[in-house]
Amino acid sequence: MNRSAGRRLTAAVLTVVAVTAGATACSSGASGTSTKASDGGTFTIWDPYPQFDKSSAWAKLLDGCGTEAGVKVKRTAFDTGDLTNKALLAAQQGNSADVLIVDNPVVSTLAEAGVLTSTDDTELDVSKVDHNLLAAGQSGGKTYGTPIGANTLALYYNKAVLKAAGVDISSVKDWKSLTAALAKVKGAGKKGITFSAIGTEEGSFQFLPWYWGSGAQLTALDSDKAVSALSLWKGWLDKGYAPNSVINNTQTTSWQEFATGDYAFAENGTWQLGNADKAGLDYGVIPVPAATGGDAAAPTGGEFVSIPVQDDTGRYATTQKLVSCLTNAQNLLETDTTLSYVAPTAEVQDKQVAANPKLKPWVDAVKAAKGRTSDDLGTKYPKISEQLWKAVQSALSGSASPKDALTAAQSAAK
Repeated sequence: MNRSAGRRLTAAVLTVVAVTAGATACSSGASGTSTKASDGGTFTIWDPYPQFDKSSAWAKLLDGCGTEAGVKVKRTAFDTGDLTNKALLAAQQGNSADVLIVDNPVVSTLAEAGVLTSTDDTELDVSKVDHNLLAAGQSGGKTYGTPIGANTLALYYNKAVLKAAGVDISSVKDWKSLTAALAKVKGAGKKGITFSAIGTEEGSFQFLPWYWGSGAQLTALDSDKAVSALSLWKGWLDKGYAPNSVINNTQTTSWQEFATGDYAFAENGTWQLGNADKAGLDYGVIPVPAATGGDAAAPTGGEFVSIPVQDDTGRYATTQKLVSCLTNAQNLLETDTTLSYVAPTAEVQDKQVAANPKLKPWVDAVKAAKGRTSDDLGTKYPKISEQLWKAVQSALSGSASPKDALTAAQSAAK
């Protein structure tokens, strides 16, 4: 590795923590360490799924793809944050895994640090992947890997609460009609909407659909459109349509509030589908509405399957076979069903909806979604996001007006 790449790696190690703050229901668990075998017949795969042991379908899929490629696979699972740091350290030591499955917001960090190959380098075919999902793994005009699947945010709604309040869900098309529905719900003695506005990446993740739905750009945090989005949330708190607990809510505690059956709406993700069924609620799902109608762009969660830089470039041909196997249509269908992800290709999305019609609004939401590091933000995103969640906290707590909070955020982000 050349000296400039080494400097990029050092900088990446210092900035990566903010990006991997766990916005999208990533799993945690025991982690291990792995070194690349000197045997050319063994290829290493690092993933962020410690919940899957050696007997799981996921582990068997990895072994099967290895057999198909004519090699042995050595898999190590890490917690999401640990994985990113391990990947950076391994690259510094010239000991990278052959395949790295990593949370999509850190792809640009790893790419700019010189850790990852581009699809041009490895001739990995990503032509069938939805462009808005692929953008999360792009930096400087190049693509670094392919998404294994995506999750995102939408609005769950309680049909019984809305019916009691006289709200027809089909009338909720924009911010004005949603706010009117919340007013009716409160008037009927029920609670309006719950979400997570905690002062972490999780809070930014939940605010982004409203931020982007206003038409605002992350490069201009103090725009009038950005102020309108934060004013929307602040107005809901002031009128009692949303609880003050949102300031400290994680997506988990926010969901627990909705699961009580008292709330009309909850902003949450695909990963809550199983819990929604277990709660026994008669619920539905709609995409987050944009300010003036249509679906707002929600941020994408999920991982990219990427190929780290190797000194022995002869390994890439086999690695490409492994990645192609992991992301072919049949394997994507099985894996994304297990992970509660929406597939990154229309072909597999159609199969998912055919098997489970409840996924249709989630497919629509994913099609409207965008990566947090898209718009060529790359490693600028973590700093912008930190100032955004701080502004949300300031405004919702009443310590600053939405305009003043976002003006301060824009100044700090520069």
